[in-house]
Amino acid sequence: MEFRRIDRLPPYVFAEVDRRKIAARRAGEDIVDLGFGNPDIPSAPFVVDKLVEAARNPRNHRYSVSRGLPNLRRAVAERYRRRFGVELDPETQVISTIGAKEGLSHLLWTLLQPGDVAIVPEPSYPIHIYAPIIAGAEVRQAPIEREADYFEVLERMFRNSWPRPRVIIVSFPHNPTTHCVDLRFFERLVAFAREHEVAVVHDFAYADIAFDGYRPPSMMQVPGAVDVGVELYTLTKGHSMPGWRVGFVVGNAEMVAALAKLKSYLDYGTFQPIQIAAIVALNEGDGYVEEVNAIYRRRRDALVDGLVRSGWKVERPRGTMFVWAPIPDPYREMGSLPFALDLLDRAKVAVSPGIGFGPSGEGFVRFALVENEHRIGQAVRGIRKALDRL
Repeated sequence: MEFRRIDRLPPYVFAEVDRRKIAARRAGEDIVDLGFGNPDIPSAPFVVDKLVEAARNPRNHRYSVSRGLPNLRRAVAERYRRRFGVELDPETQVISTIGAKEGLSHLLWTLLQPGDVAIVPEPSYPIHIYAPIIAGAEVRQAPIEREADYFEVLERMFRNSWPRPRVIIVSFPHNPTTHCVDLRFFERLVAFAREHEVAVVHDFAYADIAFDGYRPPSMMQVPGAVDVGVELYTLTKGHSMPGWRVGFVVGNAEMVAALAKLKSYLDYGTFQPIQIAAIVALNEGDGYVEEVNAIYRRRRDALVDGLVRSGWKVERPRGTMFVWAPIPDPYREMGSLPFALDLLDRAKVAVSPGIGFGPSGEGFVRFALVENEHRIGQAVRGIRKALDRL
């Protein structure tokens, strides 16, 4: 049988690492899993308490609304005002989504069709590449390189593309490379988008995970940003609520309205008790976000310092919950997938091979900071021994 859309989706590169990891654990081996970026820090207890309370109320068991509860949208707008000094209209410029991944995918259904072109970062979180493809569009991949000015890369890609791209997707702090930008980047991008009438979608998944004094800027801080694009914000990382699937699209009112119209045909929104608990997280959870951030910073330092002591030179990221590590020179010719599999077999540590994020991810592996410091120390010791034997 032939299937539509999914025939353009490649085999899942991380599947082999997952298969080996599962087999090793079934054989009784203790694997430290730093591969899948699945946050392990518990959600805030007061948010969980509110969820339980709301779930006990039968009135909350009925259908909700796909746009999100009014109080939830107001809480998002208030969070943007406190955190970024940005004023958003919760009625027209904020919509709740079932996680940022769903929001991005369905938003692109409204913006792209066969024959359209989207520019996406590369290497990339896979949905940034494949959401436009699922919508039927062509993709131009703009490489993220630490030495390059990424705005200049985007500008060159846009000018050299035909048909002219209709959408530019960006995401900073960036997964997997951990690359960060300042507000000047968004000022240039917004001005460019206005000049060329191109829509900008900023996936701001790691808005709340940053270190060493760095504060990730919101694109919405730029005057006129709401005229050209939207931003995706989520409670997954900073509030450590991954399984709750609470995300938002904020910004351009026409784009938000288009997504609202589509979602009205597709879903009835997130389970209402989750939305009610999310209101509490947004209104009362700033302190918990700081606690979560501090945990990731300690884990980052434990991993980076341990790898450096082992002779593996890696940079200390300023944002995200990842470490993007170039494969040490003696092993680079192996390729990222064989190297990741050898680390799994010899060090008992699972990492993500860079090739899974796109061609320019080859030569790197990604560590996710999803184990405690003790387990990270165990991983470093295993890696040190493995590098001596590889």
